[in-house]
Amino acid sequence: MNSENFYSQLPLLDNFLKITDLGNFVDVPDDWYIVVTDIRGSTQAIEAGKYKEVNLLGASSIVAVLNVAGETEIPFVFGGDGASLLMGPSLLPAAQKALLATQQLAKREFDMDLRVGVVPVKVVVAANYSVKIAKFKVSENYSQAVFIGGGLTHATELIKDRVAGNIYSIKNNGVSPKADFSGLECRWQDIPSKYGEIVTLLVMVRSDFDPQSHQFYRNILKKIQYIYGKENSLNPIDRKNLKLTLNSAKLIKETLVRASSASWLDRQLYLSKIQLETALGSLLMNLKVKTEELDWGVYKDMAIAATDYRKFDDMLRMVISGNEWRRKKLTRYLERNYREGKLVYGLHVSDRALMTCLVFERGGRQVHFVDGADGGYALAAKDMKQRMNEGMNE
Repeated sequence: MNSENFYSQLPLLDNFLKITDLGNFVDVPDDWYIVVTDIRGSTQAIEAGKYKEVNLLGASSIVAVLNVAGETEIPFVFGGDGASLLMGPSLLPAAQKALLATQQLAKREFDMDLRVGVVPVKVVVAANYSVKIAKFKVSENYSQAVFIGGGLTHATELIKDRVAGNIYSIKNNGVSPKADFSGLECRWQDIPSKYGEIVTLLVMVRSDFDPQSHQFYRNILKKIQYIYGKENSLNPIDRKNLKLTLNSAKLIKETLVRASSASWLDRQLYLSKIQLETALGSLLMNLKVKTEELDWGVYKDMAIAATDYRKFDDMLRMVISGNEWRRKKLTRYLERNYREGKLVYGLHVSDRALMTCLVFERGGRQVHFVDGADGGYALAAKDMKQRMNEGMNE
Protein backbone atom coordinates (compact mmCIF):
# COMPACT_ATOMS: atom_id res chain seq x y z
CA MET A 1 0.00 0.00 0.00
CA ASN A 2 1.37 3.43 -1.01
CA SER A 3 2.12 5.37 2.17
CA GLU A 4 0.94 8.73 0.76
CA ASN A 5 -2.43 7.27 -0.31
CA PHE A 6 -2.76 5.10 2.78
CA TYR A 7 -5.81 6.92 4.20
CA SER A 8 -7.82 7.08 0.96
CA GLN A 9 -7.53 3.29 0.62
CA LEU A 10 -8.98 2.47 4.04
CA PRO A 11 -12.38 0.70 4.07
CA LEU A 12 -15.35 2.72 5.32
CA LEU A 13 -17.19 1.82 8.52
CA ASP A 14 -20.96 2.25 8.09
CA ASN A 15 -21.97 2.35 11.77
CA PHE A 16 -20.46 4.52 14.53
CA LEU A 17 -20.60 1.62 17.01
CA LYS A 18 -18.03 -0.19 14.84
CA ILE A 19 -15.36 2.19 16.16
CA THR A 20 -15.45 0.12 19.37
CA ASP A 21 -14.11 -2.94 17.50
CA LEU A 22 -10.29 -2.92 17.55
CA GLY A 23 -10.27 -5.21 14.51
CA ASN A 24 -11.43 -2.28 12.37
CA PHE A 25 -8.24 -0.27 13.03
CA VAL A 26 -4.85 -0.30 11.31
CA ASP A 27 -1.53 1.34 12.21
CA VAL A 28 -0.71 4.69 10.62
CA PRO A 29 2.52 4.36 8.55
CA ASP A 30 5.78 4.94 10.45
CA ASP A 31 6.93 7.65 8.04
CA TRP A 32 3.84 9.82 8.67
CA TYR A 33 3.56 12.90 10.89
CA ILE A 34 1.05 14.11 13.47
CA VAL A 35 0.29 17.83 13.21
CA VAL A 36 -1.40 19.48 16.18
CA THR A 37 -2.74 23.04 16.34
CA ASP A 38 -4.38 24.80 19.26
CA ILE A 39 -4.97 28.29 20.60
CA ARG A 40 -2.83 29.17 23.61
CA GLY A 41 -5.07 30.66 26.29
CA SER A 42 -8.25 29.54 24.51
CA THR A 43 -10.15 29.32 27.81
CA GLN A 44 -9.43 32.99 28.60
CA ALA A 45 -10.35 33.99 25.02
CA ILE A 46 -13.65 32.10 25.33
CA GLU A 47 -14.37 33.69 28.70
CA ALA A 48 -13.83 37.05 26.96
CA GLY A 49 -16.59 36.07 24.47
CA LYS A 50 -14.32 35.04 21.57
CA TYR A 51 -15.56 31.45 21.20
CA LYS A 52 -16.43 31.94 17.52
CA GLU A 53 -12.97 33.27 16.71
CA VAL A 54 -11.41 30.30 18.53
CA ASN A 55 -13.53 27.85 16.50
CA LEU A 56 -12.82 29.68 13.26
CA LEU A 57 -9.06 29.46 13.72
CA GLY A 58 -9.27 25.75 14.59
CA ALA A 59 -11.15 25.19 11.32
CA SER A 60 -8.77 27.50 9.41
CA SER A 61 -5.80 25.30 10.30
CA ILE A 62 -7.62 22.33 8.77
CA VAL A 63 -8.74 24.03 5.56
CA ALA A 64 -5.25 25.50 4.96
CA VAL A 65 -3.78 21.98 5.00
CA LEU A 66 -6.61 20.38 3.01
CA ASN A 67 -6.10 22.94 0.26
CA VAL A 68 -2.40 22.02 0.15
CA ALA A 69 -3.32 18.31 0.00
CA GLY A 70 -5.70 18.87 -2.92
CA GLU A 71 -6.88 15.48 -4.20
CA THR A 72 -4.84 13.57 -1.59
CA GLU A 73 -7.18 12.57 1.22
CA ILE A 74 -5.76 13.16 4.70
CA PRO A 75 -7.26 12.41 8.13
CA PHE A 76 -8.10 15.20 10.57
CA VAL A 77 -10.11 15.90 13.72
CA PHE A 78 -11.52 19.29 14.74
CA GLY A 79 -11.14 19.86 18.48
CA GLY A 80 -12.87 23.22 18.97
CA ASP A 81 -9.81 25.34 19.80
CA GLY A 82 -7.55 23.50 17.37
CA ALA A 83 -7.11 20.38 15.29
CA SER A 84 -5.11 17.21 14.72
CA LEU A 85 -4.07 16.24 11.18
CA LEU A 86 -1.95 13.37 9.90
CA MET A 87 0.01 13.25 6.65
CA GLY A 88 2.80 11.61 4.73
CA PRO A 89 6.28 13.10 4.26
CA SER A 90 5.73 14.61 0.80
CA LEU A 91 2.88 16.86 2.01
CA LEU A 92 4.59 18.08 5.17
CA PRO A 93 6.78 20.96 3.84
CA ALA A 94 3.89 22.72 2.06
CA ALA A 95 1.53 22.01 4.99
CA GLN A 96 4.01 23.60 7.42
CA LYS A 97 4.13 26.79 5.33
CA ALA A 98 0.31 26.94 5.22
CA LEU A 99 0.17 26.48 9.00
CA LEU A 100 2.76 29.22 9.59
CA ALA A 101 0.56 31.51 7.49
CA THR A 102 -2.45 30.49 9.62
CA GLN A 103 -0.43 31.23 12.76
CA GLN A 104 0.39 34.71 11.43
CA LEU A 105 -3.26 35.29 10.48
CA ALA A 106 -4.37 34.34 14.01
CA LYS A 107 -2.00 36.92 15.51
CA ARG A 108 -2.58 39.68 12.97
CA GLU A 109 -6.38 39.57 12.66
CA PHE A 110 -7.52 38.09 15.98
CA ASP A 111 -4.59 38.74 18.37
CA MET A 112 -4.48 35.03 19.21
CA ASP A 113 -1.51 32.71 19.54
CA LEU A 114 -1.98 29.58 17.43
CA ARG A 115 0.43 26.88 18.55
CA VAL A 116 1.51 24.53 15.73
CA GLY A 117 3.62 21.42 16.25
CA VAL A 118 4.67 18.37 14.25
CA VAL A 119 5.55 15.02 15.84
CA PRO A 120 6.76 12.06 13.76
CA VAL A 121 4.63 8.94 14.24
CA LYS A 122 7.95 7.10 14.92
CA VAL A 123 8.54 9.23 18.04
CA VAL A 124 5.13 8.37 19.45
CA VAL A 125 5.55 4.65 18.71
CA ALA A 126 9.02 4.69 20.35
CA ALA A 127 7.32 6.02 23.51
CA ASN A 128 5.11 2.89 23.54
CA TYR A 129 1.97 4.52 22.19
CA SER A 130 0.28 3.50 18.97
CA VAL A 131 -1.53 5.52 16.32
CA LYS A 132 -4.28 3.33 14.94
CA ILE A 133 -6.86 4.65 12.52
CA ALA A 134 -10.22 3.74 11.01
CA LYS A 135 -12.54 5.64 8.68
CA PHE A 136 -16.23 6.20 9.39
CA LYS A 137 -18.63 7.20 6.61
CA VAL A 138 -20.68 10.06 8.06
CA SER A 139 -22.49 10.94 4.82
CA GLU A 140 -22.05 10.76 1.05
CA ASN A 141 -19.99 13.95 1.29
CA TYR A 142 -17.90 13.36 4.43
CA SER A 143 -15.87 10.49 5.88
CA GLN A 144 -14.33 10.93 9.31
CA ALA A 145 -11.02 9.73 10.72
CA VAL A 146 -11.19 7.81 14.01
CA PHE A 147 -8.06 7.31 16.18
CA ILE A 148 -7.15 4.99 19.04
CA GLY A 149 -3.91 3.95 20.76
CA GLY A 150 -3.06 7.08 22.75
CA GLY A 151 -0.60 8.34 20.12
CA LEU A 152 -2.52 11.51 19.24
CA THR A 153 -2.91 12.39 22.92
CA HIS A 154 0.81 11.85 23.53
CA ALA A 155 1.74 14.01 20.51
CA THR A 156 -0.52 16.79 21.82
CA GLU A 157 1.11 16.58 25.26
CA LEU A 158 4.59 16.80 23.69
CA ILE A 159 3.62 19.88 21.69
CA LYS A 160 2.10 21.59 24.75
CA ASP A 161 5.05 20.70 26.99
CA ARG A 162 7.34 23.66 27.72
CA VAL A 163 10.56 21.80 26.88
CA ALA A 164 9.44 19.28 24.23
CA GLY A 165 7.25 21.96 22.62
CA ASN A 166 10.40 23.80 21.48
CA ILE A 167 11.61 20.68 19.68
CA TYR A 168 8.36 19.96 17.86
CA SER A 169 6.96 23.43 17.16
CA ILE A 170 7.37 24.58 13.57
CA LYS A 171 9.65 27.58 13.09
CA ASN A 172 9.45 30.45 10.66
CA ASN A 173 12.69 30.74 8.69
CA GLY A 174 12.00 34.36 7.77
CA VAL A 175 9.96 33.60 4.64
CA SER A 176 6.51 35.19 4.45
CA PRO A 177 4.26 32.13 4.07
CA LYS A 178 0.87 32.11 2.35
CA ALA A 179 -2.20 29.92 2.82
CA ASP A 180 -5.33 29.22 0.81
CA PHE A 181 -8.45 29.27 2.99
CA SER A 182 -10.89 28.60 0.14
CA GLY A 183 -13.91 26.62 1.29
CA LEU A 184 -14.02 28.07 4.81
CA GLU A 185 -17.45 29.50 5.56
CA CYS A 186 -18.99 30.97 8.70
CA ARG A 187 -22.49 31.95 7.59
CA TRP A 188 -24.95 30.22 9.90
CA GLN A 189 -26.50 31.85 12.95
CA ASP A 190 -25.97 30.12 16.31
CA ILE A 191 -28.34 27.14 16.31
CA PRO A 192 -30.73 26.93 19.30
CA SER A 193 -31.21 23.49 20.87
CA LYS A 194 -34.40 21.79 19.71
CA TYR A 195 -34.89 20.49 23.28
CA GLY A 196 -33.50 23.36 25.37
CA GLU A 197 -29.89 22.31 25.98
CA ILE A 198 -26.71 21.61 24.04
CA VAL A 199 -24.32 19.33 25.91
CA THR A 200 -20.69 19.20 24.78
CA LEU A 201 -19.23 15.98 26.10
CA LEU A 202 -15.76 14.42 26.38
CA VAL A 203 -15.36 10.88 27.71
CA MET A 204 -12.08 8.95 28.10
CA VAL A 205 -12.13 5.38 29.38
CA ARG A 206 -9.19 4.61 31.67
CA SER A 207 -7.12 1.92 30.00
CA ASP A 208 -5.72 0.82 33.37
CA PHE A 209 -9.14 -0.29 34.62
CA ASP A 210 -9.56 -3.03 32.01
CA PRO A 211 -7.42 -4.31 29.12
CA GLN A 212 -10.66 -4.42 27.07
CA SER A 213 -11.40 -0.76 27.88
CA HIS A 214 -12.21 0.03 24.26
CA GLN A 215 -15.26 -2.25 24.49
CA PHE A 216 -16.53 -0.07 27.33
CA TYR A 217 -17.04 2.76 24.82
CA ARG A 218 -19.76 0.64 23.22
CA ASN A 219 -21.62 0.60 26.56
CA ILE A 220 -21.21 4.37 26.86
CA LEU A 221 -22.50 5.01 23.32
CA LYS A 222 -25.47 2.73 23.91
CA LYS A 223 -26.22 4.48 27.21
CA ILE A 224 -26.11 7.90 25.50
CA GLN A 225 -28.44 6.58 22.80
CA TYR A 226 -30.76 5.12 25.46
CA ILE A 227 -30.95 8.49 27.26
CA TYR A 228 -30.99 10.87 24.27
CA GLY A 229 -32.44 8.77 21.45
CA LYS A 230 -31.09 7.70 18.05
CA GLU A 231 -29.11 9.75 15.54
CA ASN A 232 -31.87 12.21 14.51
CA SER A 233 -32.45 13.10 18.16
CA LEU A 234 -28.75 13.19 19.06
CA ASN A 235 -27.67 15.50 16.24
CA PRO A 236 -27.82 19.04 17.68
CA ILE A 237 -28.37 20.65 14.29
CA ASP A 238 -32.06 20.89 13.48
CA ARG A 239 -33.48 21.88 10.09
CA LYS A 240 -35.99 24.41 11.38
CA ASN A 241 -33.39 26.10 13.64
CA LEU A 242 -30.73 26.28 10.93
CA LYS A 243 -30.72 29.83 9.58
CA LEU A 244 -28.20 31.86 7.59
CA THR A 245 -27.07 35.25 8.84
CA LEU A 246 -26.71 38.51 6.90
CA ASN A 247 -25.24 40.31 9.91
CA SER A 248 -22.00 42.08 8.91
CA ALA A 249 -20.54 41.73 12.42
CA LYS A 250 -20.89 37.94 12.12
CA LEU A 251 -19.80 37.61 8.48
CA ILE A 252 -16.74 39.83 9.03
CA LYS A 253 -15.00 36.90 10.78
CA GLU A 254 -15.01 34.84 7.59
CA THR A 255 -13.93 37.97 5.70
CA LEU A 256 -10.90 38.46 8.00
CA VAL A 257 -9.71 34.95 7.11
CA ARG A 258 -10.64 34.73 3.45
CA ALA A 259 -9.53 38.26 2.55
CA SER A 260 -6.84 38.68 5.21
CA SER A 261 -4.13 40.08 2.95
CA ALA A 262 -6.51 42.24 0.91
CA SER A 263 -6.96 46.01 1.04
CA TRP A 264 -9.77 47.61 3.06
CA LEU A 265 -11.80 48.05 -0.13
CA ASP A 266 -11.34 44.43 -1.23
CA ARG A 267 -12.45 43.26 2.21
CA GLN A 268 -15.60 45.34 1.92
CA LEU A 269 -16.21 43.87 -1.52
CA TYR A 270 -15.73 40.32 -0.16
CA LEU A 271 -18.15 41.04 2.71
CA SER A 272 -20.75 42.40 0.27
CA LYS A 273 -20.25 39.36 -1.98
CA ILE A 274 -20.89 36.83 0.79
CA GLN A 275 -23.90 38.84 2.04
CA LEU A 276 -25.34 38.61 -1.48
CA GLU A 277 -24.49 34.88 -1.74
CA THR A 278 -26.07 34.24 1.66
CA ALA A 279 -29.26 36.15 0.82
CA LEU A 280 -29.51 34.29 -2.50
CA GLY A 281 -28.83 30.91 -0.82
CA SER A 282 -31.54 31.59 1.75
CA LEU A 283 -34.02 32.47 -1.00
CA LEU A 284 -33.15 29.37 -3.07
CA MET A 285 -33.56 27.13 0.00
CA ASN A 286 -36.90 28.67 0.94
CA LEU A 287 -38.21 28.35 -2.61
CA LYS A 288 -36.75 24.80 -2.93
CA VAL A 289 -35.16 25.71 -6.26
CA LYS A 290 -33.45 22.93 -8.25
CA THR A 291 -30.45 23.81 -10.39
CA GLU A 292 -28.17 21.58 -12.45
CA GLU A 293 -25.66 21.43 -9.60
CA LEU A 294 -27.93 21.31 -6.56
CA ASP A 295 -31.41 20.76 -5.14
CA TRP A 296 -31.53 23.74 -2.78
CA GLY A 297 -34.63 22.34 -1.05
CA VAL A 298 -32.50 19.61 0.55
CA TYR A 299 -29.28 21.58 1.09
CA LYS A 300 -29.91 21.95 4.85
CA ASP A 301 -30.38 18.17 5.10
CA MET A 302 -27.07 17.66 3.24
CA ALA A 303 -25.32 20.02 5.66
CA ILE A 304 -26.82 18.32 8.74
CA ALA A 305 -25.81 14.88 7.41
CA ALA A 306 -22.17 16.06 7.05
CA THR A 307 -21.77 17.35 10.63
CA ASP A 308 -19.07 16.07 12.98
CA TYR A 309 -21.27 16.17 16.12
CA ARG A 310 -19.68 12.88 17.29
CA LYS A 311 -16.12 11.70 16.79
CA PHE A 312 -13.30 9.79 18.41
CA ASP A 313 -9.60 10.60 18.81
CA ASP A 314 -8.38 8.66 21.86
CA MET A 315 -11.57 9.85 23.52
CA LEU A 316 -15.25 10.23 22.65
CA ARG A 317 -16.32 13.76 21.68
CA MET A 318 -19.98 14.64 21.21
CA VAL A 319 -22.24 17.65 20.92
CA ILE A 320 -25.77 16.56 21.83
CA SER A 321 -29.16 18.23 21.88
CA GLY A 322 -31.33 17.38 24.91
CA ASN A 323 -32.94 18.70 28.07
CA GLU A 324 -31.91 19.08 31.70
CA TRP A 325 -33.52 15.80 32.81
CA ARG A 326 -31.57 13.79 30.22
CA ARG A 327 -28.31 15.55 31.09
CA LYS A 328 -28.75 14.79 34.79
CA LYS A 329 -29.39 11.15 33.96
CA LEU A 330 -26.24 11.03 31.79
CA THR A 331 -24.19 12.84 34.45
CA ARG A 332 -25.26 10.34 37.14
CA TYR A 333 -24.12 7.47 34.89
CA LEU A 334 -20.78 9.12 34.05
CA GLU A 335 -20.12 10.23 37.63
CA ARG A 336 -20.72 6.73 38.97
CA ASN A 337 -18.24 5.25 36.49
CA TYR A 338 -15.78 8.05 37.20
CA ARG A 339 -15.95 7.35 40.95
CA GLU A 340 -15.36 3.66 40.21
CA GLY A 341 -12.18 4.60 38.32
CA LYS A 342 -13.46 3.45 34.93
CA LEU A 343 -13.49 6.76 33.05
CA VAL A 344 -12.93 10.48 33.22
CA TYR A 345 -15.27 12.99 31.57
CA GLY A 346 -15.87 16.67 30.96
CA LEU A 347 -19.11 18.42 30.17
CA HIS A 348 -20.27 21.88 29.10
CA VAL A 349 -23.86 23.09 28.79
CA SER A 350 -25.20 25.80 26.50
CA ASP A 351 -28.57 26.58 24.92
CA ARG A 352 -27.22 26.62 21.36
CA ALA A 353 -24.57 25.23 19.04
CA LEU A 354 -22.41 26.86 16.40
CA MET A 355 -21.29 25.53 13.05
CA THR A 356 -18.12 26.38 11.11
CA CYS A 357 -18.12 24.94 7.61
CA LEU A 358 -15.69 23.67 5.00
CA VAL A 359 -17.53 23.57 1.70
CA PHE A 360 -15.38 22.52 -1.25
CA GLU A 361 -18.35 21.67 -3.46
CA ARG A 362 -21.82 23.04 -2.70
CA GLY A 363 -23.40 19.78 -3.83
CA GLY A 364 -20.50 17.54 -2.80
CA ARG A 365 -17.43 17.40 -0.56
CA GLN A 366 -18.04 19.29 2.68
CA VAL A 367 -17.87 19.02 6.47
CA HIS A 368 -19.63 21.12 9.08
CA PHE A 369 -17.78 21.43 12.40
CA VAL A 370 -20.11 21.57 15.38
CA ASP A 371 -19.32 22.91 18.85
CA GLY A 372 -21.36 24.05 21.81
CA ALA A 373 -21.70 27.84 22.00
CA ASP A 374 -19.92 29.85 24.72
CA GLY A 375 -16.96 27.47 24.93
CA GLY A 376 -18.14 23.94 24.14
CA TYR A 377 -15.18 21.59 23.73
CA ALA A 378 -12.60 23.92 25.30
CA LEU A 379 -14.60 24.29 28.53
CA ALA A 380 -15.55 20.59 28.56
CA ALA A 381 -11.78 19.88 28.37
CA LYS A 382 -11.20 22.24 31.33
CA ASP A 383 -13.89 20.35 33.27
CA MET A 384 -12.26 17.03 32.36
CA LYS A 385 -8.81 18.25 33.45
CA GLN A 386 -10.21 19.17 36.87
CA ARG A 387 -11.53 15.61 37.29
CA MET A 388 -8.19 14.16 36.18
CA ASN A 389 -6.41 16.30 38.81
CA GLU A 390 -8.94 15.24 41.47
CA GLY A 391 -8.23 11.60 40.62
CA MET A 392 -4.48 12.12 40.99
CA ASN A 393 -4.88 13.82 44.38
CA GLU A 394 -7.11 11.12 45.88
